Amino acid sequence: MQSNLVMFPHAGTAEQSKQTEERTATKYDHTEQQFLELLATEDLDHKLDVETATVSEFERMLSMAIRAAYQNGCGDRQAHRFLQRILYRINRLKLFWYDDLRHYTNERSLYLLSRRDQIETAWQEWELAQIDVAQLQQLDVKQALINRCSNDLNPPISADSRYIREEMTEAGYRHLLAIASFDGLVEGSRLSQILGGAANEVQCTLVRVLLEEYGNGRLSRKHSTFFAQMLAEFGMNTEPEGYIDLVPWEVLACANHNFLLAERKRYFLRFNGGLTYFEVAVPAAFKHYLAAAQRLGLSESAMGYWELHIREDERHGRWMLDDVALPLTELYPHDAWELVLGYDQEKLMGDRAAKAVVQSIRAAN
Repeated sequence: MQSNLVMFPHAGTAEQSKQTEERTATKYDHTEQQFLELLATEDLDHKLDVETATVSEFERMLSMAIRAAYQNGCGDRQAHRFLQRILYRINRLKLFWYDDLRHYTNERSLYLLSRRDQIETAWQEWELAQIDVAQLQQLDVKQALINRCSNDLNPPISADSRYIREEMTEAGYRHLLAIASFDGLVEGSRLSQILGGAANEVQCTLVRVLLEEYGNGRLSRKHSTFFAQMLAEFGMNTEPEGYIDLVPWEVLACANHNFLLAERKRYFLRFNGGLTYFEVAVPAAFKHYLAAAQRLGLSESAMGYWELHIREDERHGRWMLDDVALPLTELYPHDAWELVLGYDQEKLMGDRAAKAVVQSIRAAN
């Protein structure tokens, strides 16, 4: 009897906690819808007084989410998701989507930029706290980059990678495609933001990478076209962002991080360090996806994107190390450690995102 009496409060507390989480998630979803209405408000900056109640509620929830995600140690997942979705909605205005021109009416809104900075400041402080920056500043940068690229070219197979290769079902594969389409249908877009300016060998190498991502100007050869073909093979939605509601916050964070680094030229070295990791590591990851598709007996169209990337990104990885990252260490000897920071952050955030994707696939199965 005594044991049962002890258990009841715990069960009640667990149920209450679940209900509280559900209420909070509902509030976040409602607030996001309010934000989307603000985003579509014609000339928002001059109508903030009219939208006082909505703006106040949005800002209250924004502050609450920042505390819950970054400042109280609990790392609330719902708060992370809400913040990264809001941040992405602002960041995506930097790209053109061939949609209604009125969607860009607040592209340069000072209010939106202030909310972006509010989220980014807290979020980036939280992200940087997970890396020993002082230790990176003491490295032999060239050797550190060479060693990291060598290790990440063919890493050991993790438990999650083995699950993808050996256990993931066709339904899981479709779920993987849905999440990956978030980046796969617009890939290379953020790279375009850092290409302008003075010409040198580094710039020309980056342009070559972008051109190959864009099929050298031929839509039929553009990498996103191959991704759309994989989706079409399963009768899935081929529109960009068609599955955004499935995307874990960890994946959204990778996109938002790249928006930040690509837009701010002060972070040029960090961006290129991150891109070096991405181009080096992607072939190994995509080999697992390709192996899964082959095990499932899927068609060439259902896996062509992986094959293309494995082939081209092995070359891109060499370009990024030899013709971008290492030359930049000589061009910026005092700041070169930022290349390693960008590399390590991209790896840390990418690993976190990959783990979240596999968890999502398992849950979907």
